[in-house]
Amino acid sequence: MTAAEVPAALVRGVGLFVPLLLLAALCAWRAPRPREVASMIVAGAWALLTLVPLNLYAVHAGWWTFHAEGAVWRGMPVDLLIAWAVLWGALPALMLRLLPVPLLTGLLVWVDVIVMPLAEPVVVLGPLWLLGEFAGSALCLIPALMLAHWTRRGQLVRARTWAQAVLAFGLMVGLPLYALDAVPGPGEALLGAQVLAAACLPGLAAAREFAQVGRGTPLPYDPPSRLVASGPYAYVRNPMQATVAAVYLVLVPVTGDLRLLVGALVAFAYGAGFASWHEGGQLRRAFGSDWEDYREGVRPWLPRWRPWPGRTPGTLYVAADCSMCTGLGGWIAARAPVALELRPAAEHPEVLYRLTYETPDGLRRSGVAALARALDHLHLGWAFAGWALDLPLLRHVGQLCADAFGAGPRASRDVLGAPGARTGEGLPSGGGR
Repeated sequence: MTAAEVPAALVRGVGLFVPLLLLAALCAWRAPRPREVASMIVAGAWALLTLVPLNLYAVHAGWWTFHAEGAVWRGMPVDLLIAWAVLWGALPALMLRLLPVPLLTGLLVWVDVIVMPLAEPVVVLGPLWLLGEFAGSALCLIPALMLAHWTRRGQLVRARTWAQAVLAFGLMVGLPLYALDAVPGPGEALLGAQVLAAACLPGLAAAREFAQVGRGTPLPYDPPSRLVASGPYAYVRNPMQATVAAVYLVLVPVTGDLRLLVGALVAFAYGAGFASWHEGGQLRRAFGSDWEDYREGVRPWLPRWRPWPGRTPGTLYVAADCSMCTGLGGWIAARAPVALELRPAAEHPEVLYRLTYETPDGLRRSGVAALARALDHLHLGWAFAGWALDLPLLRHVGQLCADAFGAGPRASRDVLGAPGARTGEGLPSGGGR
């Protein structure tokens, strides 16, 4: 090793091991609770996923450059990238025990501003490197800290679930495609996006079900507080692992890269092996016989065509004085929905202005969202349509279209005291359970 190589090795060694040792010291001082582990995972994942494009753009913009040999990916030293992700992700997630978010943010930015010039000759700063520091703080550090803060406190579960979905796609699909140089070209991008959207739909719907029904997230350390047996979970036991495997399988013909089959095999092996053993044990301890009944009724990989009869039941309230509503109710009843009861809107204790869906655990949806929930009780084909219809943008557009065609909010004559109120006259019976 030459004299010029000693400082570079020292910089890389200190840069990697100091954050890791600090993290180990905090864990040894007080073992992290499950929510703290979850906060470390999401913060570290966010930092890693955003630091990669930040450093690539920083080199392009001349904010800083890397001069290293060995363990280098796309011109970036892998060890320093990992260290930076720990320093801006997992480590501050544990430091939230001691400091609030604003003070911790200021402290970490101040440390980074001091340390960055000391990283030469591995990191050579350009004249506008502070601009890159500002961009990194805004895009990487602050969102990672906020995710960790919300995870520790169990707040904003839906926002955290969507963030985890983005992280999962970025780390499990986007980053591997980029690393393998398998990103589809412009000609295949549109087709690939459509195929990916269809393949990702069950996983997104399953994550949404965790947040809305179970009040938890897909992370094993931040799980739902109740057994989720609705949405995709009424059809297949491992919708998220199945989604990851399906995404890799559909990407093979889109990209023409057979190496992506390894990703499908890894997803299957994880779901059938570790997840089945570890998560299955957790569910058995948490939910007992309910989990055993669910496990016997729903297969892990091969979906059912009709939903599991023991799934979470629902009630769809339909206005009996609305011909469009009763027609829709009749169409649903004719398909023998599973665990769905159709009742007149007049029987509800509150005034209902739209088609309304409710479950015993307090979930309520109205309008297009209620229809999407009802479709989930028919069969797998209609369930896919319902999961797509319940996506945020599609749901809002669908509601606007429905309102334009006469399905806007209104109080039924039943509620207003018209003759025949609360009799349910004209509403089709139905809703097999």
